[in-house]
Amino acid sequence: MTSLPGPTNPFTLAYNCRPLTSSIVIRSKLISLSGLELDPDSDLNHPRDPPASSSSTSTRDSTNALALRRRAQGKLQASKEKEREGRERKEQVNQKIAAKKAISVILRREATKAVLEKKKGVNSKRLLPQTVLEALHERITALRWESALMIFELLREQLWYRPNCGVYIKLIVMLGKCKQPKKAHELFQAMIDEGCAVNHEAYTALLSAYSRSGLFDEAFSLLQEMKTTPECRPDVQTYSVFIKSCLELLTFDKVKTLLSDMASLGIKPNTVTYNTLIDAYGKAKKFAEMESSLAEMLKQRDCEPDVWTMNSTLRAFGSSGQIEMMEKCYEKFQGAGIEPNIKTFNILLDSYGKSENYEKMSAVMEFMQKYHYSWTIVTYNVVIDAFGRAGDLKQMEYLFKLMQSERIKPNCVTFCSLIRAYGRAGKAEKIQAVLRFVENSDVMLDTIFFNCLVDAYGRMECFAEMKEVLGMMESKGCKPDKVTYRTMMKAYSIAGMTSYVKEIQDWIRSLEVPQSETEKLDVV
Repeated sequence: MTSLPGPTNPFTLAYNCRPLTSSIVIRSKLISLSGLELDPDSDLNHPRDPPASSSSTSTRDSTNALALRRRAQGKLQASKEKEREGRERKEQVNQKIAAKKAISVILRREATKAVLEKKKGVNSKRLLPQTVLEALHERITALRWESALMIFELLREQLWYRPNCGVYIKLIVMLGKCKQPKKAHELFQAMIDEGCAVNHEAYTALLSAYSRSGLFDEAFSLLQEMKTTPECRPDVQTYSVFIKSCLELLTFDKVKTLLSDMASLGIKPNTVTYNTLIDAYGKAKKFAEMESSLAEMLKQRDCEPDVWTMNSTLRAFGSSGQIEMMEKCYEKFQGAGIEPNIKTFNILLDSYGKSENYEKMSAVMEFMQKYHYSWTIVTYNVVIDAFGRAGDLKQMEYLFKLMQSERIKPNCVTFCSLIRAYGRAGKAEKIQAVLRFVENSDVMLDTIFFNCLVDAYGRMECFAEMKEVLGMMESKGCKPDKVTYRTMMKAYSIAGMTSYVKEIQDWIRSLEVPQSETEKLDVV
């Protein structure tokens, strides 16, 4: 393993120390007696002869002083009570006013959203700018490209619309992620037609859309065009994005070509470039190339490893079961002064959990609790899955309840871990409880969740329930894939129900599934 530059200081831990406070001397307050009404029958209004003894006089004085003090406290308490009631009445009035204003804004926004969905109406060209832009941003973030393009067309119809290069770039990037290169090219051309200044960011976005979809000829052609276009020449960001797309599609030969092209143009890779290479090589189990990239990174004076470098390296060795190497790397990075973050601990937890090293996993959990690292949804999913794999359902259920008490919303990954654990343990009633919980939530289910459900029912030989999952998938808008059918066929085959295996194969053929898919549905 390539050695990191030598430390200076190891990773210092954060301590939760409380500052010492000096003792506070509390003094008794004097209560003014002026303005207080006295009782006409009180001894203070009718002085008497001097008492026979000094002890009885002091007793009367203390009694009278106590009575006056109580009266003063009563009036003070009544005054505070009136002030509190006044404040509460004022807050209620303010809340009512704020609620009315909020309702007015919500009604206007809902009306605008209704127009956005239907794309018609009398005042469709005078919609609220903020609402239209928010709707567009929501759809871009959720990668709902069809709806986003519809909103964008409505945006262009508004009277207040002005072409903006940044909006076009965001849409092109979204279309690239959604594997819609043709639509991305159309938007790029529309941006030029509307007179927007095309810069290297716009070219990079379109290049990313091409390369993500595997259209490398178009991507390389666009790269050559950038080289000859003033103010649009490719930079390190352009090459980093292109390299990432090539790595995701496992076209490692093109990565070498791009790195050579960068060197010929005098463009040096930066930390993001090296982190992309290290992460991709690690996921592909190409440890020699990963270490070579790390060594090249360390040779650069202006390119130092960071926490992303550490996390990528730890994930590579941890996911492949090389726990000892992972721990050595962690020590070297820590010694170089790179501090871990919550993602680092999630990687350690996941690696220890999958290698069934529960003692070290518990040590990491205790460390996080001691030094106040807040758990994320990923942390909970990792530990819930680990205890589920270990068959410790009690601890798994405790963590699931703790997760909810911390107001962290479970997601589809969480429920997949629960379903798998209950399926291995043969707890059909627990699976039904999970399904009821999911039904009452707004979690978006995917095909992976239903595949876990099919596998769980198949393990328990609950074939009727397993078959019903297909209907559930249809109602949720999820389509079965080859894993779904392979899992069902495996369950029927183990139970000796070969007629059902043939029935599924015939049903797949009736749905006109390509032959290349059916060939892969071999029973293990």
